[in-house]
Amino acid sequence: MILNIAVASAFAWPAAADPTADLLARLADPSEPRWDRVERELIDAWSKSGSAAMDLLLRRGRDALEAGEVSAAIEHLTAAIDHDPDFAEAWHARAGAYFRNGAFGPAMADLAMALALNPHNYAAMSGLGAILEEVGRPEQALAAYRAAQAIHPRQPDIRRAVERLERLTKGIDA
Repeated sequence: MILNIAVASAFAWPAAADPTADLLARLADPSEPRWDRVERELIDAWSKSGSAAMDLLLRRGRDALEAGEVSAAIEHLTAAIDHDPDFAEAWHARAGAYFRNGAFGPAMADLAMALALNPHNYAAMSGLGAILEEVGRPEQALAAYRAAQAIHPRQPDIRRAVERLERLTKGIDA
């Protein structure tokens, strides 16, 4: 189910009314010279819930995670999700905190929610790929990374993951 969300969402483009539609189109363009700037703008847009309080909880959660305070990060991000369950980026961020804590099941569940709410989140798809790779499911991990790469073809970490898993799944030494 989770993998189906990731794969299907790689081919679903946002409606014209979506404020990120232009950014997503530019990000998918392999000739975009400033893809790194577009990537930052897209992440900034996804990080805005419409509520200053929820945005603050997201920022606090991310800051705590960066400081290595995983439990505090989970608490802040859980509060954001409790108050705004439609805030996809809070689900995505909490998945990262769960992953850092070694809680792969909850991380995958949160990534499923993040992708259900924002099917264009290549970073969430990439996170799904990382978990699947970690638990020894390289074919499914490769599918998740390819879905992420369809949205963001220039992201170096995604590209390297696809190359590594293609070699692995074909039986070629890395």
